[in-house]
Amino acid sequence: MARSIMIQGTASNAGKSLLCAGLCRIFRQDGYKVAPFKAQNMALNSAVTPDGLEMGRAQAVQAQAAGIDPDVRMNPILLKPTGEMGSQVIVNGAPVGTMSAADYFSYRRQLIPKVMEAYHSLEGEYDILVLEGAGSPAEINLRRDDIVNMGMARRANSPVLLCGDIDRGGVFAALYGTVALLEREEQELIRGLVINKFRGDVEILRPGLAQLEGLTGKPVVGVVPMLEVDVDDEDSLSARLEGGKERGVLDVAVIRLPRISNFTDFNPLERMGEIALRYVRRAEELGIPDLVILPGTKSTMEDLRWLRACGLAEAILAHAARGGAVCGICGGYQMLCRTLSDPEGAEGGGSMPGLGLLEGETVFLPRKTRRRVTGRFRGAQGIFAPLNGAPFRGYEIHMGITRGEGAPLAQLESGEGESRPDGLAAGNVWGCYVHGLFDQGAAAAALRDALLTRRGLPPGGGAENGWDYAQGQYDALADALRQALDMEKIYEILDRRDSR
Repeated sequence: MARSIMIQGTASNAGKSLLCAGLCRIFRQDGYKVAPFKAQNMALNSAVTPDGLEMGRAQAVQAQAAGIDPDVRMNPILLKPTGEMGSQVIVNGAPVGTMSAADYFSYRRQLIPKVMEAYHSLEGEYDILVLEGAGSPAEINLRRDDIVNMGMARRANSPVLLCGDIDRGGVFAALYGTVALLEREEQELIRGLVINKFRGDVEILRPGLAQLEGLTGKPVVGVVPMLEVDVDDEDSLSARLEGGKERGVLDVAVIRLPRISNFTDFNPLERMGEIALRYVRRAEELGIPDLVILPGTKSTMEDLRWLRACGLAEAILAHAARGGAVCGICGGYQMLCRTLSDPEGAEGGGSMPGLGLLEGETVFLPRKTRRRVTGRFRGAQGIFAPLNGAPFRGYEIHMGITRGEGAPLAQLESGEGESRPDGLAAGNVWGCYVHGLFDQGAAAAALRDALLTRRGLPPGGGAENGWDYAQGQYDALADALRQALDMEKIYEILDRRDSR
């Protein structure tokens, strides 16, 4: 039967996901069979498992850090926001419908057996489970029927480490206040405190740490510095969306859609020395980039309306008319097409014209496509022609089908042995449904070199394999956490989880 430890935070973006990934790596390095678990995740960045099911990307990253394949049991409930008040609810990897916040709050009690079934199944296969909470356990208005914070910790009898983000300020108050707002039974589950994202000399903190320990009765088991590691981000709170790399001869602008999803598609481009990748929200920010990318989105039609309302649609069309390069992934691909229609209400119903840069028609359907694929570029045109022949590996997550005229962009093969075309290309514009197609390296290098050639510059060097790069980052994360955390104390907490 697996031992467990849970990371909770004083707020969203306190660093829970990164700490869990690092602990998964440490336990794996120490010879344990380890798996992550998060009962309920709310995020637009998701991943597809080998058996074609959908789960939160954070747990897929943590599984990779643990040296195992992602498994939907590691994240049995995924909420993908569709607007300000509702989310698509995914249970055990498949959507069960879209619910308002109030409806889901009433419904979630029915999910407790499914959550515990997934947890107990993993518990029988692994030595250690690393659990992650969501938001803050001190959101006392959500305490009833909680399935992801203290409610999960109680059901799993899991000790908790509570982390706070010192970079945003007020970390002592956040940690103390969180503990104080919990019920006594919940307080007893907290076995240690972690201060995260610290900059500076830790000795300056010592008086405060001692006072915090005295007030809470909980040991501080680590002060984690602001880490310079590159691990895929969970959601739109990511700091990488706020700015861009200033250096790089190539200017690549990704449109920051309100419901942007799977922006991790572009992390491999961001790592290339020749590329300055930035996220754009206003038309006046666009300028004259070497490439405009329309990313994935959970709500294609609503985000296309936003694109028009803020003037970015007009700016992108003007860029393409000048011969500028444009590409779209998934929802961005759908926007580039001639028309979008939703006869069965998958995105709220109705139809609308797309940007018309590709001769395709998209029809939204209730059934979601989820699969891993491999493929090669075959029909890229214009400045993108050097992409042809480049291999890639990725995954599809979408609720529409697109049919069109002209050259298919790529030929895909799925795990089912099926070979089929995907995407469309027309001059300096292309789009496709495949997320992660730059991760292997060859496609990213081909894209970069095509853009360099257009600028009259020599091609760059090779590109990193995404898998190898990620493994190095997990090792660097583990090394940093071993220095910052009292791992002897954490193992003691693991071994004594049944003591109160």
